[in-house]
Amino acid sequence: MNKILLGVLVVSVLAACSSAPKKDAAAPITETKVAEAPTAASPTKMPEAQPLVAPMEEASPYPTKGQGGALGERSIYYAFDSYVVNDAGKPVAAAHAGFLGGHAKAKITLQGNCDERGSREYNLALGSRRAEAVKSVMTVSGASAEQIEVVSFGKEKPMMAGHDESSWSQNRRVDIVYQGE
Repeated sequence: MNKILLGVLVVSVLAACSSAPKKDAAAPITETKVAEAPTAASPTKMPEAQPLVAPMEEASPYPTKGQGGALGERSIYYAFDSYVVNDAGKPVAAAHAGFLGGHAKAKITLQGNCDERGSREYNLALGSRRAEAVKSVMTVSGASAEQIEVVSFGKEKPMMAGHDESSWSQNRRVDIVYQGE
């Protein structure tokens, strides 16, 4: 009960301090409904608060991960000690290049990765060559070179933590990351 009285008092004070609108300005009159405060005799459920910002998935201007087809894929995988974009990776690179070609302000980062075998320096260089190979396919397929940044993580960012061929095959990849997503 005290909270209701305090709320009414605060609203009254604020209303008394407001200035009157100028008579020259024709402000539109809008009607708003005020929810009644629940009382002990008639409890009512207050409406749930709505989020002020839409979830990122709905507002994102970029293709959705896993949406189906080559544009939903975000990784291109490689054979051991190779940086040649294979036949399975070319449609993925071409699909993202097509998206970039139609969206001049979109930018991506190609992140080259390797498995744990090999020295740190060797894997950084191999990861860079893998990312550059994807960039080359994308620029031939319609993307602008200025839209594409290339980085190498070498073996520092594994997708799988195992020490076997199935884990290593998942770690030999280039990830396509849209900037701002």
